[in-house]
Amino acid sequence: MSSSLTVRRIAADQGETYRELRTASLREAPYAFGETLDEVLSADAATFAETAALHAVSAVSTTFILYTEGHPAGLICAFFDETPQHHAFVCELWVAPAVRHLRGGEMLVNSASAWLAEQGAPEVYAWLADANRNAMRFYERLGFGPTGEHAPISRAPQQTQTLLVRRVRRENAAFQG
Repeated sequence: MSSSLTVRRIAADQGETYRELRTASLREAPYAFGETLDEVLSADAATFAETAALHAVSAVSTTFILYTEGHPAGLICAFFDETPQHHAFVCELWVAPAVRHLRGGEMLVNSASAWLAEQGAPEVYAWLADANRNAMRFYERLGFGPTGEHAPISRAPQQTQTLLVRRVRRENAAFQG
């Protein structure tokens, strides 16, 4: 039986869903994200409700949720930074282990990239921990390449991360809703 996967932009009332997915991602891969499980668990539910409400309508930051058979199974965030260059980023990608083989991660990255392209981004960036070789290979398969920029990871300064980039074209944007 194959699962039906869909990706949709977060809705304003999905704060609890966002919290559940962030918690699941940090339980499964605590090394891969900029915040800790304790930080997410100690955050007030209103914080997640506010983030969902903002990401549902913002033109500079959003979250996409992956669904399998109608159940939330992954997420990715997309945003424009506040530098003068206004770079577009994807971050916090996570897909439930049970559905990773179904290409949901690819769907999330492509949906987020298409949304960023529709907002005017010519390129999409992603910071990845150098130690996370699986993520590096995944992003490289999707057309991301190194920019040559490296930096320490803020929560683990002894570890480094690499900035990846891929060009996007508006005319090929596939985001739908």
